Amino acid sequence: MSGEKEEEWNATSISKDEEEISQISESQGAGSNANEMGKISEVPEMHTNPDILQSGTSSEMAESSSSSRQQEQKSGEFLKNLTDLLESAHEVSQRDSEENTLHSPKKLEISQKIPVTSMPETKDTDLMAYMYAEGLCEIPSDFFEGQVRKTLLQSIENAKPTEKVSIDMLSELMLDDYTVQLNAKGLTEIPTGIFDIKGLKYLQLNHNEIKIIPKAIGTLTNLDILSMEGNQLTSLPPQISRLQDLRTLNISHNQISCLPYEFSRLKNLRCLLISHNNFEEFPSSLESLVRLEILDLSGNKLTLPESIISMKKLTVLCLESSCISIFPKVLCYLPNLSKLSLSKNQIKSLPKEIKELKMLKELSLKHNKLIFLPVQLFQLINLEKLSLKDNQLESLSDKVESLQKLQNLNLAKNLLKSIPDNLCSCTMLERLILNDNQLKELPSDLHKLRYLREISINRNKLIYLDEQIAFFKSLSVIEASGNSLMYIPVEIKSCTEITRVDISYNKLALFPVGLCALAALKHLNLSGNYISEIIPEIKFITILQYLNLSQNKLPSFSIHLCTLTNLSYLDLSNNSISSIPIHVKYMKSLRVLLLHHNKFVLFPSEICALNHLKSLDLSENQIKIIPSEVCQLQELKDLNLSNNYLVSFPNEICQLSLLEKLILCQKNGLKLSQLPEKISELSSLKELDVSHNELKELPEGLGEIKTLFTLTANDNCLTKLPKSFSSLYSLQRLNLRDNKILALPSDLHFLQSLKDIDFDGNPLVRPPLEVCKGKQILTITRYLQCADERDDKILQSVLKIIASNISFENFEFFCQRLQLKNDVYKSIENNRSITVEEKVTQALDHWKTENEALSPAAMTDQLIRVLTMTGLYYLTNKAKALKLCSRLVKF
Repeated sequence: MSGEKEEEWNATSISKDEEEISQISESQGAGSNANEMGKISEVPEMHTNPDILQSGTSSEMAESSSSSRQQEQKSGEFLKNLTDLLESAHEVSQRDSEENTLHSPKKLEISQKIPVTSMPETKDTDLMAYMYAEGLCEIPSDFFEGQVRKTLLQSIENAKPTEKVSIDMLSELMLDDYTVQLNAKGLTEIPTGIFDIKGLKYLQLNHNEIKIIPKAIGTLTNLDILSMEGNQLTSLPPQISRLQDLRTLNISHNQISCLPYEFSRLKNLRCLLISHNNFEEFPSSLESLVRLEILDLSGNKLTLPESIISMKKLTVLCLESSCISIFPKVLCYLPNLSKLSLSKNQIKSLPKEIKELKMLKELSLKHNKLIFLPVQLFQLINLEKLSLKDNQLESLSDKVESLQKLQNLNLAKNLLKSIPDNLCSCTMLERLILNDNQLKELPSDLHKLRYLREISINRNKLIYLDEQIAFFKSLSVIEASGNSLMYIPVEIKSCTEITRVDISYNKLALFPVGLCALAALKHLNLSGNYISEIIPEIKFITILQYLNLSQNKLPSFSIHLCTLTNLSYLDLSNNSISSIPIHVKYMKSLRVLLLHHNKFVLFPSEICALNHLKSLDLSENQIKIIPSEVCQLQELKDLNLSNNYLVSFPNEICQLSLLEKLILCQKNGLKLSQLPEKISELSSLKELDVSHNELKELPEGLGEIKTLFTLTANDNCLTKLPKSFSSLYSLQRLNLRDNKILALPSDLHFLQSLKDIDFDGNPLVRPPLEVCKGKQILTITRYLQCADERDDKILQSVLKIIASNISFENFEFFCQRLQLKNDVYKSIENNRSITVEEKVTQALDHWKTENEALSPAAMTDQLIRVLTMTGLYYLTNKAKALKLCSRLVKF
């Protein structure tokens, strides 16, 4: 039978469970039996103990069989089969629980099974969960979240084995005779073989899962650098004090709250990085480290003691993200401090004592709450780099002129309305960042900054640039995005060193002709303006590599753009372009072409001459057909055709063998109804987005794309996944939200790389949607595995019941309803050496072989229908009751 029929049977069976319960008593004038057999639907009141269930069911079955001795005998046999099934299912649960106590290698051997809690106090909870999942009872919305979720969506620790490094492997991982680098290897402990390398000087174990540094660390007496950033350390062993040659220690991003007293013996330590730990007090052992030069305490919540002034050689101190609200005055008495960072705190003011930091060269106070700057700050005459970004400064003192050595000044994200002319006396300034303020003009003497290389004035209120820009002979970067500039002075042509210009989102109506004389220009962003024409002079920007003209008023793809033969990135999106000139073939260096949100009705075949193109975006147009010439784009890796009017999936793109990303999301376009089998020819595809279409199924060929990393197919009409789906071994992200999927395939566990999943908005019954809400693939696959075991046992029990209850008179009619071939039926019937029960068994075996494509659950549903059509209602009722009662067993 086809998979489509199987799905139909599953859907019909599960959606009509309650109807089937009521039908149990309708056959052969059952009369009062309806009331008794109907009690099976009252399963929430039953206890999960099979013995109690057996007792209750026996009573009901005894009463319901009073009309016939034959039915009474057969009811006893059914009860025995039902009890056997419940006990065997309970054994499955028991076995799973025992197997989950094994060590990790065994857990991997049994396909990483998820342990299921089976404590006595959770049995009722589990029962309610499964009854709720099957739609057989109603429970409060907070019940499942508060209790059942703990069981069904239980998180699994150590699901992925950490990578172990043997002694034999260490030699391969050593960069030289003195260096071992084991970063991001999934280690939970330091390999013991490391402690045998007595000459080891440099040890890097960053970004692992190591919790403890063993005492043996003290044997590495030649160690110069030890870096264990990003682990799970909670402490350091006292034996670390034996590393007398240690000069650099990095234990940032751990969970350490204190240092051992013996730490003070590391007299040669020069650099200590302990940022982002759990320190609440300044480690007293640091005060003895008189040679320490670099100290990073960022990301801790500690108070600096007065005794820190004993660290006279400290030159670099970082206290970022330390919840500091008051600038620590004690820092002002560290005589050799040259770099100080107090970024990302809550500091509102600076003390007058800051003037004592005579040697300070770099000061970062960005992301604080400074309202004003004391004049004493400008007495730091050795200051070269000052960052005051993201504060609340409304003005800058004229005293800034004292900072004659200042090279880099960042005043972005403040409340500045003007910049004092005195700043122009800081003639050594090379980088000036004034983004996100309220400036309407720049200082008139700005041209005195003859060494200025970069100026950023994005998102201010400037309406013009002064002609004095011509004096910036060293200027390399100018950024003035998000202002109200209506023109760019032609004098900018004198800035012959400019390589990058960003004047996007202004009010330019004409292409700035002065830019065409900038022979060194490589990056030009003019997006978000009102430019409607490209001037011929653009051809003089001969080495231009990046050009962004998106969101302008261009009516066409100008032929003058085709003269930019070195251009590699071109963005013409959000214009009114409908065609491409044939001269585009001369743009041989073009790698990225963005034409989305234009007015293309036809796919511009002229693009196909760009055989080195890597990325093409034609989304949000009105394209109906893709020409066969698209196959010439053999180096294309990224293609976006979303929200067009494509009548069908363009088979032509299946010839793009190097394509890695294909987006055909049709949220605002003509919906696609199917994908071709030829999609399997996209053998390099890593990301596929076919969301917001009307796909009813995914092609089997999809499973042949072994490189597929991300599949997005939400908001379609999918009812099932292809059989080949489990072959997508590289799949890590899967979005099937808002489809019509009823059941997930049992072999989903083969997708071991799958991490990010979304099945929300589907009418899932296998597994129930509540099981999928946690988006844990192991939870889902565990459910499917247990469900398969249950369904197979149900099928075997149903087959056994049928075989032992079909009479010789009903045999022929039953075989006809099974649709067995005539010769098969005659062969079985004429065999007089076997009993009727054996004949029925053989008939069922043939039927199973012919329907091997069906799942056990689908076979059971079909058999129930066959029994109904045959008129064997008492067997129909038994099979239905067996199927329903089996769901009470926790698995």
